[in-house]
Amino acid sequence: YAKAEFFTNLPDIEEEIKVVTFIVAVGDVSTDLLSPGADAHSRSDRELHGQCMFEHNKEQQAALKELQAQHPDKRVMLVAEKGTMGVGSSRMSGVNNVALWTGKQASPYVPFINIAPVVGGTNGISPIFYTTVGVTGGIGVDLQNWAKKLNHNGGPVLDEDGEPVLEQLYSVDNGTVLTINTKTKKLYNEDGSKELVDISNALTPQKVEFMKAGGSYAVVFGKKLQTTAAEILGVEAPAVYAESKEIHHEGQGLTAVEKIFNRNAVGVAPGKVLHAGSDVRVKVNIVGSQDTTGLMTAQELEMMAATVISPSVDGAYQSGCHTASVWDQKARQNIPKLMSFMNKFGLITARDPKGVYPAMTDVIHKVLNDITVDDRAVIIGGDSHTRMSKGVAFGADSGTVALALATGEATMPIPQSVKVTFKGTLKDHMDFRDVVHATQAQMLDHFNGENVFQGRIIEVHIGTLLSDQAFTFTDWTAEMKAKASICISEPDTLVESLEIAKHRIQIMIDKGMDNDKKVLQGLIDLAEARIAGIKSGETPPLVPDENAKYFAEFVVDLDAINEPMIADPDVNNEDVSKRYTHDTIRPVSYYGGNRKVDLGFVGSCMVHKGDMKILAQMLRNIEKQNGSVEFNAPLVVAPPTYNIVDELKEEGDWEVLERYSGFVFDDANPKDTARKKYENILYLERPGCNLCMGNQEKAEPGDTVMATSTRLFQGRVVRDSDEKKGESLLASTPVVVL
Repeated sequence: YAKAEFFTNLPDIEEEIKVVTFIVAVGDVSTDLLSPGADAHSRSDRELHGQCMFEHNKEQQAALKELQAQHPDKRVMLVAEKGTMGVGSSRMSGVNNVALWTGKQASPYVPFINIAPVVGGTNGISPIFYTTVGVTGGIGVDLQNWAKKLNHNGGPVLDEDGEPVLEQLYSVDNGTVLTINTKTKKLYNEDGSKELVDISNALTPQKVEFMKAGGSYAVVFGKKLQTTAAEILGVEAPAVYAESKEIHHEGQGLTAVEKIFNRNAVGVAPGKVLHAGSDVRVKVNIVGSQDTTGLMTAQELEMMAATVISPSVDGAYQSGCHTASVWDQKARQNIPKLMSFMNKFGLITARDPKGVYPAMTDVIHKVLNDITVDDRAVIIGGDSHTRMSKGVAFGADSGTVALALATGEATMPIPQSVKVTFKGTLKDHMDFRDVVHATQAQMLDHFNGENVFQGRIIEVHIGTLLSDQAFTFTDWTAEMKAKASICISEPDTLVESLEIAKHRIQIMIDKGMDNDKKVLQGLIDLAEARIAGIKSGETPPLVPDENAKYFAEFVVDLDAINEPMIADPDVNNEDVSKRYTHDTIRPVSYYGGNRKVDLGFVGSCMVHKGDMKILAQMLRNIEKQNGSVEFNAPLVVAPPTYNIVDELKEEGDWEVLERYSGFVFDDANPKDTARKKYENILYLERPGCNLCMGNQEKAEPGDTVMATSTRLFQGRVVRDSDEKKGESLLASTPVVVL
């Protein structure tokens, strides 16, 4: 064991891997297509969940099987043509399904657990999905098979709509055979005579180890096993595994994320300073598990033989938000079992297995944002919107969450950063959500359509915004395809945000949610210590060095934002690859008041108490102006947290919302069936994810939905009907209400 022979005796990976392509879709491939939200209840049952691949499209499933039968000696590579593979939420279950259909069986003795999938995308692989592919020992290929056509001056050729014209560099049409060479780290044509693209990023020494070992867990625990065995024997462990890449640029300052990683680094020589690109094992402060992926996390913990949370984790939370809308038979079977497991493991749980405190179905990201009490913290959460406005937070697959819970650590390269600052003044009639959308639109315009945010940290300098409002920006960075986001705060603002966090954690304690280890009280103590450090000047708020180096810097022009902005799925775009992305941002005037909205939704992690107060005030204003409030379409409202509901009650706004509602949630008698039809009334739903997740309730098929939520993927919030495509347009609360 001290020699790690369990690893060295394994066969090396093949020098050449023959793959045959299968195009899943043209454009971005959402994880909803691979693991639909409506089937979230079955994610931990891999055999059953595998049947929902391609959103239960049996014809597409049959085509995949036929391709496999035609090429029995090759591995199938699922492809996002002209798009990014694996955007969205369901990373572990999505990769599990891809592996189940196209990968290798991990063990002849364990059915339905497969490893080593191969996936590719013209624009690469979504960051969290990419990590998850590595967890299973797979390969994620950035195909780069389309490129912008350039004119004689070297600039992009534009079409009549002002969009860059793409030209194909090589084909990955269905059934194309390609060769992955793991030695040269290149992708070739079938016979290897023509080099197509460099894929060294997919075949780093660490990733090759994951492939050899059958996944990243085997490497993580293999290193621990080797180290422990060597310590017992009193010998030095030989260097078996690839050395972690350590990059240092003399005289170069640190970005915010580089500072956080250096502060939390484990196993790095004292005094050594690391820059972006370095492989770092970091201490994790806060961990979050959500309820539709939590059962998979529990399975991973059981497979790791882990029985208790790592003592180095400051706090961890198991949510109940994704199953808040409908307490149906599926939820009744899954959720109590999950809460009991996680409660025993050491997490604070949304539902109390002992029944002492009432069910708290608060949106996980809001809770994690509150229990993060240090701007230098590392947060790992089982959801792509784990993007706190304090510290640096990474959405992760269920397995990485399990590793963080069991070991208190996570391993990843330090990402590059893009610095975002602001100029000008935001007009009084604009909502901060419009700033978020405008940032994306202005960035794409500034960089000629290239998304410089993808796979990187967005270091956003909005220092005077409290954590609730700042989270609206950091949260949306998932839709920007960023790896994560860091908010740089002013001292007074950070102190006020921490005081708010303390107050909300105390409410959790008062409700009886703390455990025997007094985790929540410990978080309050940490918050007080951090506040003291800021006020004394001993440990000021996190800021980057002036001589830090960024991949890019970008300034958002607030003066240019003069009307509400809408993220449009553009479902009828002739270019299929441009449908259902989050990159089509349009001013409200584009629609000329002619787009009929069938349903409005105010809710999700993108809203906060301010949005609920805006809604209440708008209803007051409409009543004052018109004498009454008439709803021209259904308006579904789901506050993110119970804290918000309680505060709205104290401030008189909840009474206004109740007065105009045709439905108000009842915790004593929760819904047990999903709503299929909607009337033109206001629905006050239970705090939680509601329509944004789309796993329990959706809008009526074919509806045009105007929502404050995060996702606009096909079939998520609304399915297509036989007559019309469903579409979910995303905007600020005032736009949705009006």
